[in-house]
Amino acid sequence: MSAPDIVIVGSGIGGATLAAGLAPSGRRIMILERGERLVDSPEARDAEAIFARGHFRPDEEWLDAAGQPFNPGNYYVVGGNSKLYGAVLMRFRAEDFAPRRHLGGTTPGWPFAYAELEPFYAAAERLYAVRGAAGQDPTDPPRSGSYPFAPVPDEPDIARLRGRLAALGLHPASLPLGVDLARWLARGATPWDAFPDTCGGKMDAETAALAAALAHPNVTLRTGARVRRLIAGEGGRIGALEIDGPRGPERIAAPVVVLAAGAVQTAALLLGSADGAHPRGLANRSDQVGRNFMNHNASAVLALHPLRRNRAVYQKTLQLNDFYLAGGPGDAPLGNIQLLGKISGPILAATTRLPRPLAQWIAARSVDFYAMSEDLPDPDSRVTLKDGRIVLDWKRSNWAAHEALVARLKAILRRAGYPVVLSRAFDRRTPSHQCGTARMGHDPRASVVDPGGRSHDHPNLFISDASVLPTSAAVNPSLTIAALALRMAARIDAEGVAA
Repeated sequence: MSAPDIVIVGSGIGGATLAAGLAPSGRRIMILERGERLVDSPEARDAEAIFARGHFRPDEEWLDAAGQPFNPGNYYVVGGNSKLYGAVLMRFRAEDFAPRRHLGGTTPGWPFAYAELEPFYAAAERLYAVRGAAGQDPTDPPRSGSYPFAPVPDEPDIARLRGRLAALGLHPASLPLGVDLARWLARGATPWDAFPDTCGGKMDAETAALAAALAHPNVTLRTGARVRRLIAGEGGRIGALEIDGPRGPERIAAPVVVLAAGAVQTAALLLGSADGAHPRGLANRSDQVGRNFMNHNASAVLALHPLRRNRAVYQKTLQLNDFYLAGGPGDAPLGNIQLLGKISGPILAATTRLPRPLAQWIAARSVDFYAMSEDLPDPDSRVTLKDGRIVLDWKRSNWAAHEALVARLKAILRRAGYPVVLSRAFDRRTPSHQCGTARMGHDPRASVVDPGGRSHDHPNLFISDASVLPTSAAVNPSLTIAALALRMAARIDAEGVAA
């Protein structure tokens, strides 16, 4: 391939989807990925290896606000974090795009309304072959069409749970998923949530978007290519990228540069590219790069009936949004409830330190939920660098709403026939949808990129990942990242960038 027209840094949802959207244009696109492709192995379906030994976790440490190191649990492979995601591909609610009052404060809203993104949500659902059912969820936003495929079916014990929740006057709805169920289960009878996809059974960034992009001869993928810094050139443009690759250090230049390395790594790359003319880092005239870091407030909730087994294998097909828009004190929004992938004895023992026999007994009888509440943007919740190391000072917000959501869920589950309900919050080692460190907006003084993802400071620099999200909402962000990437592809194509 000759010199690229567009270089994309990162092959996760944002980068791979952008490449898929741009591939038919004929532009020469190079995707740089610091990791390699995941290959199948016995560990890919071994809960002990994944959850107890951390077989797939990176050999990396960040620092917290107190300077203490921790392993963040991000994944540097082709397809990025989506290789281990729960395959939930859900639209933000229409209300998420406007300012909203929460127990912990008021969100700023987005620089455009839901209707602007709706066609791209629909296109992203087609690209990722999303399985779902419209009309079950009262908070569903308006749609221009149905889901591409019918929902992943409830297993018998989950179908009975759906019935018990509906009998309480709630609105259990099918969870929109990107899963080829037959293909996933053919490799092994396990959940997909937090298990790596080495068989193509999940519609992750590699399986869906990257495969579509690489079907075009004008798109190339370079693995083992870690971008160390961006170099500012003439006219405020990004002149080159410095990378470490298999052949050693080198520079790559392109008319258009897109960062899609994830909310933390994209911010770190911009901050680490500081120079004499940009002492606070590139794209950072606003001093907003790294700020407004958000990570969903999330808890695992286990509902247990001592005399009733849960024989589900994958479990993750159901959600509740009855308290998404209201239901808290003062009718404040609380968040989303969805099923986790089925927790097994080895998973429970590894994550709680319970004795293995007790963990096995509980797991065989539990139904496992994921309660998720919005984290609000805070300029002091941020990513910085210290001697080249990433420092993550995450300041949780809106925690009272999350506590209220967990309390409501526990009460519901007891009414639904589960006398024992346990909960445990996720800590910073679990990357629960990191976003917000390079937020979009109209005002260059208060945002990093414009509403289309272009840097206010550098005309040929775009960002296509979760860092641009102005708010975190309270649903999984993958489909929104994909929709924004397809919207960006349409903009680049229409403006003739790098034609």
